[in-house]
Amino acid sequence: MAKLTAAGILPRDENALLVGRVWSARAKGPCLVLVERSGLCLRDITPLGPTMAQLLERDDLLARLREPARFEALGPIDDFLRQAPEVGGDTLMAPCDLQAVKAAGVTFVDSMLERVIEEKAGGDASRAQEVRARLAPVLGSNLRGLQPGSEKARQVKSVLQDMGMWSQYLEVGIGPDAEIFTKTQPMASVGVGAEIGIHPNSHWNNPEPELVLAVRSDGRIVGATLGNDVNLRDVEGRSALLLGKAKDNNASCSIGPFIRLLDEHFTIDSLTDLEISLEVKGQDGFVLQGSSSMGMISRKPEELARQALNRNHQYPDGMMLFLGTMFAPVKDRFEPGQGFTHAVGDMVTIATPALGALINRVNHTDQIVPWTFGSTALLRNLAERGLLGGNG
Repeated sequence: MAKLTAAGILPRDENALLVGRVWSARAKGPCLVLVERSGLCLRDITPLGPTMAQLLERDDLLARLREPARFEALGPIDDFLRQAPEVGGDTLMAPCDLQAVKAAGVTFVDSMLERVIEEKAGGDASRAQEVRARLAPVLGSNLRGLQPGSEKARQVKSVLQDMGMWSQYLEVGIGPDAEIFTKTQPMASVGVGAEIGIHPNSHWNNPEPELVLAVRSDGRIVGATLGNDVNLRDVEGRSALLLGKAKDNNASCSIGPFIRLLDEHFTIDSLTDLEISLEVKGQDGFVLQGSSSMGMISRKPEELARQALNRNHQYPDGMMLFLGTMFAPVKDRFEPGQGFTHAVGDMVTIATPALGALINRVNHTDQIVPWTFGSTALLRNLAERGLLGGNG
């Protein structure tokens, strides 16, 4: 992997209030950190936590972080980017820990079409181009600008059913209920610089660049970051009941680099102004680029958060919520008409100026260092370090 630098992963906005997690060799465990922009330095805010789930529950969090000099300096960000997270030592980690990791699907028209194409093609990439040519003109003209759950959406559903084009993906795309699923388990997400995994048996897969909300247990959105919802298109295309196998694999969820907290400089309204870019660079010289505009999302972030966390669905440690992607790559890579799929060694960069850049390298899931540091290990580590006594 090319050398990562603080300048290469941080937001351009100097006002960004950023928190995250690192593995500290000196502390012998994970630490919560605040980014001090003046010196590109990391400050240890673990005493305020000691978990990110607990930290984000604090009502006084913004006030406590306004004086970074109060907290011990762990060192320059670049020192935590010198080695891959799999190696150990000082490294950046995913900025979440005990939170549930949830995802909303089919929230953009373009990705909605691609999910229908996967379904109609039965997960066969060789049929995707033919199915896309047949469905896109009809579905695209009917779906753009529709308000999910509206009377117009119900009318379109009736028309598409009569045409034999209705799909389970259209149901969650324009119906009243959003698709909300579990992307992965708490503590399983990887961070910037880590390897991300595709199953070795998959021959049609892709990255999904997405905005990820940090949501407290009471449903309040307190921050945002970037995510890669790695997806096995051939697996999900065979059956939507295989969603868990398509989505939840070793290192298949990347989040980071940091959580940007909502404040006077970055509000909930700022989220729909974001343009999220994707770049994939292969060792074979292949380059793929694209972008997703959050302004095209069919359901507001607040609505998706309400559907995911409410009186009927509670997460006492809060949640990280992927908001979906509109960019499903279709550029041919290996064979004409076969579309895009990953190759081992691909460098994937997901970026937006307000949140920075999330950079990972693709590998097969069975070749990536196994995930062993789960919730039990975290609590044991914090107890050994005397950090479970309460908040600072």
